[in-house]
Amino acid sequence: MRIISGKYKGRRIVLPKNFQARPTTDFAKEGLFDILQNRVIWEEMIVLDLFSGTGFISYEFASRGVKRVDSVEKEPAHAKFIRQTAKSFNMPVNVYESDVFKFIRNIKHTYDIIFCDPPYDCKDTILIPELIFSTSSLKDDGLLIIEHDKFLSFNQFPYFIHERRYGKVHFSFFSKNAEKYFFR
Repeated sequence: MRIISGKYKGRRIVLPKNFQARPTTDFAKEGLFDILQNRVIWEEMIVLDLFSGTGFISYEFASRGVKRVDSVEKEPAHAKFIRQTAKSFNMPVNVYESDVFKFIRNIKHTYDIIFCDPPYDCKDTILIPELIFSTSSLKDDGLLIIEHDKFLSFNQFPYFIHERRYGKVHFSFFSKNAEKYFFR
C-alpha cells in the first residue's frame, strides 16, 4: 500500500504477514481525499480515525498536514504497527489501543473530522452516527465519515448528507452543517 498525497506521497508501507485488517483500497482513498480536498483546510484539522486497522487513513491525513490524528485500534499488534509507522515518519499520530465503542463513550476531545472504518461484519456499525452525535466529540461544523459495504444505508439518519461509492467501498458523510460540505 502507498500514501497517495502530501508530504509522504508515494511512500510504500508493507504490512506484516498475517495482518488481519482490511485496508481501504487506493482507489477509494483517492476518491475520499479528492472529496475532502476542496472542503477542508488540512492544517486546521484535528482528526479521529476509529477502527484504524492498518493506519493508512491516519497516515493520509498526517501526510496532508493536519494538526493531529488520534488513531483508535483495539488489536494490540495493529496498534503497535500504527505507532511504529507513525513514529518512523515523524507523523502527528497518537495511537489509542481501545475498543472503539468504549472510546466514543469516554471521548475527551473535539474533532473536525471523525473517520470510521469498522469491519464490514460489525453489527453495531449502524449505531455509530447516533453515538457520535450524542457526544460532544464532533465540532458543530465537523464531518463524520463512515466506510461501509453496500448492505448498509444511512440515508435516513439525522445529519446524513451524502454517500459515495468506489467499487465495493461506500462512504457515508454526516454533518450538522451540511451547507459547509455541499455535495453534487
